Amino acid sequence: MEVLSKAMIESATGAVELAIGLVGVMALFLGLMKVAEAGGLLTILARLIRPLMVKLFPDVPADHPAMGAMILNLAANMLGLGNAATPFGIRAMQELNKLNPQHGTATNAMALFLAINTSSVTLLPTGVIALRAAAGASDPAAILPTTLFATIGSTTVAVVAAKLYQRVSPFTVDDGIVSQEPPSNDGIKMPMKNAAQGYPLWVSLAALTAMVAFIPVAVCYGRSVSPWIIPALMVGFLGFGLMRRVRVYEVFVEGAKDGFQVAVRIIPYLVAILVAVGMLRASGVMDAVVGALGGITGRFGLPAEALPMALMRPLSGSGAYGILASIINDPAIGPDSYTGYLVSTMQGSTETTFYVLAVYFGAVQVRRIRHSLAAALTADAAGVIFAVLACSFFLG
Repeated sequence: MEVLSKAMIESATGAVELAIGLVGVMALFLGLMKVAEAGGLLTILARLIRPLMVKLFPDVPADHPAMGAMILNLAANMLGLGNAATPFGIRAMQELNKLNPQHGTATNAMALFLAINTSSVTLLPTGVIALRAAAGASDPAAILPTTLFATIGSTTVAVVAAKLYQRVSPFTVDDGIVSQEPPSNDGIKMPMKNAAQGYPLWVSLAALTAMVAFIPVAVCYGRSVSPWIIPALMVGFLGFGLMRRVRVYEVFVEGAKDGFQVAVRIIPYLVAILVAVGMLRASGVMDAVVGALGGITGRFGLPAEALPMALMRPLSGSGAYGILASIINDPAIGPDSYTGYLVSTMQGSTETTFYVLAVYFGAVQVRRIRHSLAAALTADAAGVIFAVLACSFFLG
């Protein structure tokens, strides 16, 4: 019990120290992202993915506000701008509900949109990079190729699963049900930006091809290129802001304030998770679980130490951050080990499924979610599998 008590106090203290160490890095990255957002990078991404979105959602008119909101939501997710993505996502669901002939039941477009959201299309996992930097990783941005591989795989599976499952769960309008007015915006007031007209389809396909081509390049030259990624992001985003006549200093400071608030806001979650993990380790429960499961899951490239991360990620984003922090700050594991890379990749390439479904469907009072949860969980499982494949392949 003395050892257990000591572990609880040390874990709580370590959680706060970790959050304080995270403040500077998080402020830096969110400041840079704010500059890029103010310069219109979000709009450029929206124009790139618009032709693909029109093909994926044939039931949604190309000029409908729902299409614009979905495009902006996915573009914000690509840049790791979760605070901007959520309002766009809620607005997208509200607009999709206006096309819904049976309010209270999820349409195929809603289910596909949420499946893509939960597969977490991420180009820049800035939060994970910041956490790895705070944990003393030798190359915090080295997870970019593994995350890109995993997120492309999980998103592809999400689209295919949603399209297949909708055949098993067909959308039908019950006889006698009269379409009612869609629910109000529930007090959410945000400027609706219509996504700009998309680039030609060949431009979008070329950008997608270039993104996929980056993966083998990273395999061959990853160790030479990865140290340049963070300096390149800084020079690129600040230069982009200057070219777009953004007031770089003021906008950067505004974004850095958000980074400070994010780092402070996760302290209670870090304390809760790290104390729980510390108690499990000190009591011997963690060793027992690792010993029982490690031999089985380890054969498939998933160490038992990473299992809590795979299980927590769909349930709680902050809880998953806490588990990630506890793993990569464990001296026996560290951020540069295979397990450290794996949990970092899983955090960057999967999403908090139940939170997304609860918030987005709750905004439009949808109770019959049909195949949405099945498609989302399939995407989560695919994210874990592709993360294992990516780390096994990249790290040997």
